Amino acid sequence: MNHHNIILSLRDVSVAYDGYAALKGVNLDIYDDDFIGVIGPNGGGKTTLVKAIMGAVPYSGSISMADALHRSNHTKIGYMPQVSQFDVRFPISIEEVVLSGLQTEKGFFGRYRSEDKAKARDLMEQMGIAELAQRAIGEVSGGQLQRALLCRAIIAEPRLLILDEPTNFVDNRFEHEFYNMVKQLSDRMAIIMVSHDLGTISSIVKSIVCVNGHVHRHDSNILTPEQLLNYDCPIQILSHGHIPHTVLEHHTGDGCHDHK
Repeated sequence: MNHHNIILSLRDVSVAYDGYAALKGVNLDIYDDDFIGVIGPNGGGKTTLVKAIMGAVPYSGSISMADALHRSNHTKIGYMPQVSQFDVRFPISIEEVVLSGLQTEKGFFGRYRSEDKAKARDLMEQMGIAELAQRAIGEVSGGQLQRALLCRAIIAEPRLLILDEPTNFVDNRFEHEFYNMVKQLSDRMAIIMVSHDLGTISSIVKSIVCVNGHVHRHDSNILTPEQLLNYDCPIQILSHGHIPHTVLEHHTGDGCHDHK
């Protein structure tokens, strides 16, 4: 895969919690045209990797960012957390959630300008939640809140977007639309999407990164059983069908994307 420029570089990055090594000696480059699916077993370090990149956990080694990821007072990284990490009892409206994506620019008590609100309105229109702008977050569905969190992650026009397990969908009807939105965004920014659902994401991401203490980057969206074995990535990949069955690679040649 011919890449453009490296925007983020991890060198010999390790993270330990209470003596337990969650990540060991990670070397990974992220390019400005990347669309990466991050997979791996539960507890394998997927979320720890994201937290290290976001500067949210102490680590050894080095993480360096290209100038493209720096803005005067913050990094141009958008982040969409898991909905389950959000306290829906917090008295905040959908519009305020979206606008809070500008907080690092404004400082916590900065005032939103009318153009900020117009931008938030445009994004909410695109995501189909404009009519919910004034609703409290506890009054909307999980899928609607996910849309708001995606707006919040991209309102400051990041160069890198990190999505932490967006496939834990509370609203399955929204899943297909969500992937379409993310695919469109991948034309404008690099994306790292953490997921446990390789069957679904392999059709949209360009590269796959396996995280199981160690990190292996695979510059293709197809992983064979041998590669999973070599990467020490013990992941059961399920596809939806009448009977759950393991999916390991797309069959090509008949124009059909069904998993066999």
